[in-house]
Amino acid sequence: MIKSSLLLRNDVIKNLRNSISTVGKQNPTQYCMELVRKYDYENYLCTLLLPKNLRAAAFAIRAFNVEIAVIQDQTSEITISGMRYNFWNDTLKKIYNNKPPEAPVPLELTRVLQNHKLSKHYFQRLLDARWKKWQSVSFNDISVIEQYSEDTVSPINYLLLQIKGIQNIHIDHMASHLGKAQGIVTTIRSVPYHARRRTIILPKDLLIDHGVSSESVFRGESSKELSDVIFALASRANQHLKKARSLKKNFKENLSDIFLPAVNVERYLAKLQRANFDIYSRTFNKRENMIPFHLLLAKVLSKW
Repeated sequence: MIKSSLLLRNDVIKNLRNSISTVGKQNPTQYCMELVRKYDYENYLCTLLLPKNLRAAAFAIRAFNVEIAVIQDQTSEITISGMRYNFWNDTLKKIYNNKPPEAPVPLELTRVLQNHKLSKHYFQRLLDARWKKWQSVSFNDISVIEQYSEDTVSPINYLLLQIKGIQNIHIDHMASHLGKAQGIVTTIRSVPYHARRRTIILPKDLLIDHGVSSESVFRGESSKELSDVIFALASRANQHLKKARSLKKNFKENLSDIFLPAVNVERYLAKLQRANFDIYSRTFNKRENMIPFHLLLAKVLSKW
């Protein structure tokens, strides 16, 4: 049994090292950009609109987030996923000890740390929250989703503020509200995807209160009851978005480029409202080709 476990562990580590291309094959900076473009397209667009001197660092941060986020999709075996999380946990320590493994994301983050003082705590929060979520997929209520969003989205906002040299607890408060809005919206958007995998990520208490069965969600059935559940989540996301906007008025700093993802959150909530909060509406099957335009306009007008 021990021998089998060791063989499995070695095989997983070997596959991990092979799956993340070495520097000789691809430039680390370019690798991070492509990774974010492939798995996190809307934030890829937002990152492209950052000042040139911040862009590479932001892509490295988001690439790290992608690497640990996709673990859940790579395997259904908790043993293997645990090894993958341990691999990245060890890698994070090596990055901060200036001894990164020969892989693009760790090497790029190590390079970024030479020019920017980034808190290891925020990267660790991202990693720990993903692992905790893997072990317990469901959410009991909205507050749990809010906390998960605070742990998996807000740290990215805090790190982006750090690369811009902004250290202000009040601005962090704004970033926290925006992160919660982003996380709740991401949860809503991912309901159909998780339903196809027979996983429920909607709050249990709301499903019970509105009489929505798990099977109806799995089958992709639209109903007023399900729309009411989505409305409750969307309303909470909108509250956080409004709070973030109201706090922004108190700051002289130009935060529009850092908080551009708020534009996508705002637009999705408006789209959801037009669809009467039906997440299975055909409206959501259409690609948003105008996203780059709206993001650029928001930056130029300092909308956020």
